[in-house]
Amino acid sequence: MVDTSDEWISTRTGIKERRIAGDDEAASDLAYRASIEALRVAKVEPEELDMILVATITPDMIFPATGCILQKRLKAKKIAAFDLEAACSGFLYGLTIGNQFIATGMYDTILVVAAEALSKIIDWQDRNTCVLFADGAGAAVLRPSEDSSCIISSYLGADGEGADLVGVPAGGSRLPASFETVKRRQHYMKMKGNELFKKAVKAMVKAIEISLEKSKFSIHDIDLFIPHQANIRIIEAVVKRVGLSMDKVCINLDQCGNMSAASIAVALDQAVKKGRVKKGDKLLLTSFGGGLTWASMILEW
Repeated sequence: MVDTSDEWISTRTGIKERRIAGDDEAASDLAYRASIEALRVAKVEPEELDMILVATITPDMIFPATGCILQKRLKAKKIAAFDLEAACSGFLYGLTIGNQFIATGMYDTILVVAAEALSKIIDWQDRNTCVLFADGAGAAVLRPSEDSSCIISSYLGADGEGADLVGVPAGGSRLPASFETVKRRQHYMKMKGNELFKKAVKAMVKAIEISLEKSKFSIHDIDLFIPHQANIRIIEAVVKRVGLSMDKVCINLDQCGNMSAASIAVALDQAVKKGRVKKGDKLLLTSFGGGLTWASMILEW
């Protein structure tokens, strides 16, 4: 479809394979499957939920919220449900928001879901983006902790000055759908990769430093680092700058590609299932995405 090769993609991004949703699958379908698995593992029934929060930049439609569609499928009646848009930082934004509701005592059981069907907004004629993005979903159930496991610190950041570096120009109130916007392919994702690379490394390093400072930890206290899976070169640059060894880094980019908000959620789930995470481990999660947004979190498993 475009002038590229497997060798070119692997060398420059680290991606070797990825998953693409079916023509009849939307973000809510992926969110539902991830939610069912998360609820099963947590031994929580849908009717026990107090709130559903879905982080996505590929909602089923502009409105109603994908969170409400998911609520209906789960049969979790008469609870709060909404969407959160923070691009690749969505899962960490969602965990932080959910954590606050629990900390204040307003809610006890919150389902945080990150679901993306990015293949639906990829321009398959644009080599800059069509080789990177993929579809997937991950979910987590948050409840008050009965032991030392908890979210120790979190940090959220944003810079709207970089809003033009990645996004979908048309389809909103600024550029409503028209013959011209479709003709100009403005309903597909556009990205300025080189500028994003520089900002991503700098923002992720700063976010890590702040979250470590807030937790009173050093980078040497971290047992596993799970970064947003955007590009292997970005991950390697961040790891080098913060002084962490690569054997403490969780990477699934080669298998999954860039799943935006779902990236860290899926990587965390895979790490747990592979036995890379044990009770008491200190985990560092860090992301960077469109907006621009970034986030970093330290938690004890």
